[in-house]
Amino acid sequence: MSSLLGRLIVNFVVLLISFIAYSSQIFVIWPWYGRVVSVELLVLLVPFNLLVAMLLWNYFLCVNVDPGRVPEDWKPDTHSDGFEVKKLTGKPRYCRMCKSYKPPRTHHCRQCNHCVLRMDHHCPWINNCVGHYNYGHFVRFLFYVDMACSYHLAMMVRRVYHNLNISYWDSIAGIEFVFILLNFVACIPVLLSVGAFSIYHFNGISNNTTTIEGWEKDKVATMIRRGKIQDVKFPYHLGRRRNIESVLGPNLLLWCWPTKPPGNGLKYELSGSEGPAFSEFEQAEQQVWPPDDPIQPYFEEPEGEFKLSESPWTFENEGVNPDLQPYNTKLREDSVTRRRKSRKAAGYSSLPPYHPDYQGSEGEQSSESESSDDGKYNGSGRVRRGSEGYEFKPTDREDMLRRYLEQVGETPGHYKRYIPQIESESDEDDIPLRQV
Repeated sequence: MSSLLGRLIVNFVVLLISFIAYSSQIFVIWPWYGRVVSVELLVLLVPFNLLVAMLLWNYFLCVNVDPGRVPEDWKPDTHSDGFEVKKLTGKPRYCRMCKSYKPPRTHHCRQCNHCVLRMDHHCPWINNCVGHYNYGHFVRFLFYVDMACSYHLAMMVRRVYHNLNISYWDSIAGIEFVFILLNFVACIPVLLSVGAFSIYHFNGISNNTTTIEGWEKDKVATMIRRGKIQDVKFPYHLGRRRNIESVLGPNLLLWCWPTKPPGNGLKYELSGSEGPAFSEFEQAEQQVWPPDDPIQPYFEEPEGEFKLSESPWTFENEGVNPDLQPYNTKLREDSVTRRRKSRKAAGYSSLPPYHPDYQGSEGEQSSESESSDDGKYNGSGRVRRGSEGYEFKPTDREDMLRRYLEQVGETPGHYKRYIPQIESESDEDDIPLRQV
């Protein structure tokens, strides 16, 4: 996403939040309470404005806080637990785009063009990646959006319900009615969409799972049910309470307050033997995460260090690619051979138009019999294989004249050639025209 488009989206989100938050108070709630400051009005609007303030603060942090980058010249400690390796090579994960090693749970973002620590996803609504350092702010932002929108809808519904029990002359004014409709139209879709998104992320944070890891777990769970792989244990599941503390902090009272997440994003605590990754598989076997992908059965586990063959015609570990197919020329020749055999068996002519009743001329049959398979011309021409026309031997005019004389019964070299003489110019051509 371009920088200009991302900024436009961020400004649109800020304007939408401001419209829902303040148009309802100015054009609906304030007239409803008679445009007079009262205790009841403050009791109603102060909590709502606190929710809006926390919403905007966390949204500001989501947009401006860097999600986390891999330090320069960082290398994993292979003598300690907690670093991820590639299943094929057994070596630490390496990013070819950034040309650096990747810590656990780190992924490369194409939009940001760098590796993000504990990357969850790239969110266009904040024009930023959701990673280690701003994931807590992102979850709090979703929470306050749900709370503020629910509070806002409760105020609007209460205002409409109050209008049902009053007289005609105390009914809602035109401008107030328009803004009530606009607030319903703007707030309900936001609450439904963000609410569904919040449920997904609240479930992810309780399981200590990012969006990318959630896709991997869903794929693995499907493979386990189909019997393609054994049960796999997700290594970062620490229990509900500890999973939430790893993102929002250890203090329960500060979970709703913007705080710096624990850790540096380069190493994460492993679950060890505490609880399986999937509750339906209680006897889960500990394996390396992520597990093998059975969709690619041709990759074999290398013995020792993986070494790529120097030959370009081998498939991975010195094996032959079972999906190799003949090249186009070979396929064409095989199809032509099959067509010729089928035509001969059915009594078709070997030359166009391939009709059973077409006998062909003697010249065509002789030319076909005289032509050889190695491409040499022994006759006047032959049908070119895999083509739609004929091939003829190049010749000169003298050779054509010789063959013609032999056909008409003349001896080549004993004939009279007629060479027309250029007529001499008459003297009259030099006489100028007479002027009249």
